[in-house]
Amino acid sequence: MKSVNVLFDEDLLAELDADDRVKALGRSRFLRELAASYLRQRRDAALDAHYVAGYSGKSTWGPELQDWVKAGAWPEG
Repeated sequence: MKSVNVLFDEDLLAELDADDRVKALGRSRFLRELAASYLRQRRDAALDAHYVAGYSGKSTWGPELQDWVKAGAWPEG
């Protein structure tokens, strides 16, 4: 792991330190888990946006993948 310095407003830090979960995990672990959760939510939101775009006919794929889009379509008939 790598150590980083983070600045907090004193009132926010006091409120954070008073939280039971923060007390149980420790400040560093709590902030690591919070950061990981944030990044996971961002990835999930990006994937959701791709699914919505894909199923709405507004593909976000680049031109290099357009032939694959056609290959995966149901045949008309």
